[in-house]
Amino acid sequence: MKILTRIAITALALLLVAKLSIGVQIDSLYGAVLAAVVLGVLNTLVRPLLVILTLPITIVTLGLFIVVINASLFYFTASFVEGFTVDSFLAAVFGSVLVSIISSVANRFV
Repeated sequence: MKILTRIAITALALLLVAKLSIGVQIDSLYGAVLAAVVLGVLNTLVRPLLVILTLPITIVTLGLFIVVINASLFYFTASFVEGFTVDSFLAAVFGSVLVSIISSVANRFV
């Protein structure tokens, strides 16, 4: 049940970010849910490996390189999910940061 709640919160956060029109577009609720699932799987399986592999540069940049990793996974998710598009890498950076903030705040209340 907890996983379904997190997927729903992430999907709603994606829809909200898409409404802000910062270069992130989502065509439907189905696209948002599918993007949330793919993003969750990538964050669970690929992100830890990327963090370990890029640990030296993450230490040098005082942790800011993790934002680049999150944006890369966000941009990569858009290439898999039809109906979810990200215009540029900068849009992916802003989108991933906003989705992270919105999801974190919403998960605290749930």
